[in-house]
Amino acid sequence: MSLFNVSPQKEQELANRMRVLGVREADIEESFIRSSGPGGQNVNKVSTCVFLRHRPTGMTVKCQETRQQALNRFLARRLLLDEIERKQTGVIQERIARIEKIRRQKRKRSKRAKEKMLNAKHFHAEKKQHRQSISPHRMGD
Repeated sequence: MSLFNVSPQKEQELANRMRVLGVREADIEESFIRSSGPGGQNVNKVSTCVFLRHRPTGMTVKCQETRQQALNRFLARRLLLDEIERKQTGVIQERIARIEKIRRQKRKRSKRAKEKMLNAKHFHAEKKQHRQSISPHRMGD
């Protein structure tokens, strides 16, 4: 039976990761609070938001991504391990690679948007240039 309502493989990966990082379940203080945001009656009545505190490091994590408390418990532990790993090793390669990829995509997007904006400005400037104002000395002719 799964403790966190996830596949046994994912649960085993979490346990392995906790062991590698030296995080014990006894070091984690867990509390449940009511979530906020969409979710209807479930959010209003059930404490599905999970709040974890790792006593040795003092790190805290709050997770309310799903409406299921068990799944939020799993996700909160994963987030906590990410934070601990980031503190220990300085980086989480997989996550940083994903973030960098998104940054590169946004950078490309913003370059394209800038080019489009500049082209529009040049076009507008050309239009204005073709509108020659009437000079005062030509009015008297």
